[in-house]
Amino acid sequence: MSDFLLPLYLTFKLATITTVVLFFIGIFIAYFLAYTRSRLRFLYEALVNIPLFLPPIVLGFYILVLFSPASFLGKLLEFFGIKLVFNFSGLVVGSILYSFPFMINPLVSGFRALPKSLKEAAYTLGKTKLETFFKVLLPNMKPSILSAVVLTFVHTIGEFGVVLMIGGNIPKVTKVASIAIFDASMALNYKLANFYSLVLSSVSLSVLILVFF
Repeated sequence: MSDFLLPLYLTFKLATITTVVLFFIGIFIAYFLAYTRSRLRFLYEALVNIPLFLPPIVLGFYILVLFSPASFLGKLLEFFGIKLVFNFSGLVVGSILYSFPFMINPLVSGFRALPKSLKEAAYTLGKTKLETFFKVLLPNMKPSILSAVVLTFVHTIGEFGVVLMIGGNIPKVTKVASIAIFDASMALNYKLANFYSLVLSSVSLSVLILVFF
């Protein structure tokens, strides 16, 4: 693949992986948050929504510090041969943390919008909790699932601060389209910056139109 198109490839690869991984993690977290009666529920929800209140560059900095070789976690990961700083894998982890509320919140709303009688009817018919979850609840909250997936994907496409702090600006490794736009703008290459911007805008708008209209 040409160097010209590589930032776009890395961007859509990152957005796809982040969305898929976060969906399978988020669906269970959202279920827990929607139905838990724990007194700590508001604390859990606050933790999920931290990325909404922190500037991306600040969040990226703290994630960088957390995974750096100088930290305990960084040393532990390094012991097992796992490197997340200035690596594409680190971008995925950072994007998952940053996009948490965009996946979780629509799913929580979807679960809470379901009639309580739905679960009760499923249990009355002899379905287990797992069967109720996968065969009754999830099929009835498709709009919420779709919203969560689309918001996460589109949000990840436009990430800049977090990916720059964690992955740096390494061509063919961590240089996604948003960073390529910044680089091109700084080099006064507005034609190239406009190309990447148009592609990202077109994809985002196309996805939103297809889903919500």
